[in-house]
Amino acid sequence: MKTHRLLFRILLALAWCLVFPHSASYAEPVKEYIKITKAGADRIPLVLKPIDTKKDKNKQYTAGIDTVIKSGLDFTGLFAIIKSPLNIITGGDLYQVGQRGINFAALSSVGAEVYAGGVLERKGDTLKMDMEVYDALTGKLLMRKLYEGDKDELRPIAHKFCADLVRLFTGKPSIFGSKIAFVSQSGRKKEIYLADFDGYGAVPVASSGDLAVTPALSSDGRMLAYLTYTRGRPDLHIKDLTTQKIVSVTKKGIKIDPSWRHGSTELATTFSFDGNQELYLVRSNGTIVRRLTKHGMIDVSPSFSPDGTQMAFVSSRHGNPQIFVKNLNSGALRRLTFEGKYNTQPAWSPVGDKIAFTTMQKNGEINIFIINVDGTGLKQLTYGARHNEAPSWSPDGTMIVFSSDRSGNSKLYVMNADGQNQRSLKLAGEQMQPCWSSFR
Repeated sequence: MKTHRLLFRILLALAWCLVFPHSASYAEPVKEYIKITKAGADRIPLVLKPIDTKKDKNKQYTAGIDTVIKSGLDFTGLFAIIKSPLNIITGGDLYQVGQRGINFAALSSVGAEVYAGGVLERKGDTLKMDMEVYDALTGKLLMRKLYEGDKDELRPIAHKFCADLVRLFTGKPSIFGSKIAFVSQSGRKKEIYLADFDGYGAVPVASSGDLAVTPALSSDGRMLAYLTYTRGRPDLHIKDLTTQKIVSVTKKGIKIDPSWRHGSTELATTFSFDGNQELYLVRSNGTIVRRLTKHGMIDVSPSFSPDGTQMAFVSSRHGNPQIFVKNLNSGALRRLTFEGKYNTQPAWSPVGDKIAFTTMQKNGEINIFIINVDGTGLKQLTYGARHNEAPSWSPDGTMIVFSSDRSGNSKLYVMNADGQNQRSLKLAGEQMQPCWSSFR
């Protein structure tokens, strides 16, 4: 039966809660199904009805919100959006959510398993969007919620709904509201920019002379660490994106690859002021907490586990660069990668189970791989596309952003965590060294 193909697999009772400011759920909380999706699973067939509004002058807002919602849900790869049937509303008050009839037979005829629609009204400069989501096969209400925002905040309003819809079907937060920091190059000048998860609204946030590189966002998105060469040598800068205050760490020698410890105000980076290139733990005020590695060979490119107790990093202590994992509590060290002669740029998934990294292969290509944290399950994600570098995970662990010169110039791309659905963020100019953080 068609109902048996419905993509809801796990039934859990949830007390509906407020997740975002300026949005409200109705008095009767919905206790509903959660679909736990797997990478590569079929998309959920969704009919997304254009938002209705009584007044023609409000249609500019509904059209804008419709576009943002569709683009956002497409970006997740979770939904297959189906064109809405013409006869989807069958009586009742068209402009009153909860009092209009939904033609579930029409939804079934186009293969929909989920229906979403709503009504928008404007009061002064405030928009109110009342949204409803149904199981199209059973006719059961899954979610109803009111979203409010300024008339100039179409994107945030739309993304709040998208975030709630994704959470309904996955049971966890999503990419909506997250930011990507990256290096943008124009001629010889490199600046650090910050953009939404899909590349929208890119703005410069760090520029120091001709060169600002290797951005690293803290897990809350408030702090940005990066390297500058304003004095002809690398200096570590730590910038508070809220206050714009910058702390400079100007110790002598090399400074490479800052990376924040999850849920803290500490980062790891490589210093060479003591002779060798070693990893150190540094506070956001620039003071050193402690040395993390001690070896005669190079140790670089740190990446922390979600709980902050382990650190993946690159070391040449066995000859060629390989990835190692250190337990920061016990000091235990183990080698993670054994295949490939040049493995670098580890990035620990926020889910905690995998580490992405890059490998320089014999044919000259640089490709991205993932591996389980126990060293099993090695999988190549990019193929035949020149140089693919600097993988960084989305905050929900479902996607990876990276840079690639497959089209000639270096550009930012995103892909699913299994390597599927690789596409460009379509930013102007050249980009590299992305860092994806929650920034909520």
